Amino acid sequence: MVEQDGDVAEPPHGDDLAGAFGANVRRRREDAGLTLEQLSTQSSVSRAMLSKVERGEKSPTIGVASRIAHALDASLSDLIGGGAATTSGVAVVLRKRDRPVFRDPDTGFERHMVSAAPGVGGGEMVAHYLPAQVSTGLLPAYPPGSEKQLVVLDGTLTVAIGGIIETLNAGDSIFFQADADHGFANRTDAPCEYLMVISRRT
Repeated sequence: MVEQDGDVAEPPHGDDLAGAFGANVRRRREDAGLTLEQLSTQSSVSRAMLSKVERGEKSPTIGVASRIAHALDASLSDLIGGGAATTSGVAVVLRKRDRPVFRDPDTGFERHMVSAAPGVGGGEMVAHYLPAQVSTGLLPAYPPGSEKQLVVLDGTLTVAIGGIIETLNAGDSIFFQADADHGFANRTDAPCEYLMVISRRT
């Protein structure tokens, strides 16, 4: 199903995510030798929307961003861009103020990249914030060999994986193979925060 333009919204004032995300999408698409029409077909996102995203005119929802990333064989972190990490020669440090943050303009869902060196060891760590009564919707399956494990830091999280539903409270954790459609929902009246590690076996 092709998303309509109403499924994206203007980026928050002062947020340069849309520009960075769009530039990375365009670079990845061109490197792959894809036209906008071909990427539209592969991602089920309209050509008009893709054009606006690439120009930085629209900030995508988490569902749209995920479909674009998967169609380009990239991770969301690849398209969002890295943070301003520093190295001492022994350790890499990413300060909280420098985290790359994806914000869903429709729901307020936030995805914070907290890995100082994403991709090292085949994995990355992200922190998620789900406002009350908000769902990510079903996100597309990751490539085979992809795994997710998470721990709920605060609130209650409902996880849907391939037709199975699990409800997790603060302190609960879960591991699953991410090569099936899956989604996350906060069905309560309080916000939810959870920390996730994504790994990809090669």
